[in-house]
Amino acid sequence: MNTNSKTRNLVLMSLIAAILFLMAYTPLGYLNIGPLSITFNMIPVAVAAIAMGPSGGAAAGAIFGLTSFLHALKGAGMTGILFSISPVLTAVLCFGPRMLDGFVLGYIFRGLNRKMHPALSCAVTGFFSAFLNTAFFMSAIVIFFGNTNYVKELMDGRNVILFICTFVGVNAVFEMISSTMLTSAVGTALIKAHLINRNGAGPSARAQMV
Repeated sequence: MNTNSKTRNLVLMSLIAAILFLMAYTPLGYLNIGPLSITFNMIPVAVAAIAMGPSGGAAAGAIFGLTSFLHALKGAGMTGILFSISPVLTAVLCFGPRMLDGFVLGYIFRGLNRKMHPALSCAVTGFFSAFLNTAFFMSAIVIFFGNTNYVKELMDGRNVILFICTFVGVNAVFEMISSTMLTSAVGTALIKAHLINRNGAGPSARAQMV
């Protein structure tokens, strides 16, 4: 990777980090529709995976995890409760699933984009960004905190699969739909603008020559 490409990736990652923090601490990251609360925080992770491959996706996932862990430090939401039970496991919970999500997304896009139209490969990557984020995060909760009274009360005697499905509910479906559509739009626009290439590995050759 040449200096120009490294600089572009650094600028793009800085922009994605700024967007993630903006979304985490403002209403821009959430859409409340009646009883639904839909988060868009996984979309920048998908875009990073599309633009910079598995390593870029994992880095963006780490930033997403950091915003989640900072909320846990303040005692906000479920992660705040879990932090009071085990700060170390909560840190693993916040960072691990998001980094793994971004890492896997980089390979998903790279594999699909060799066979599909860019818009479709970006859309599928966006879908899996939301799907895997939910699957990894909820699975980690069960693995790390499944034996705690707090999670046992939430599970209420249900098996793991039923617990995850009922807990995430309709919100997860809308998150997958929104992530699919928005990731496709943003990723395709970046590819058409030659800011990233079709292999998910940074700027296109044409962009590097500019």
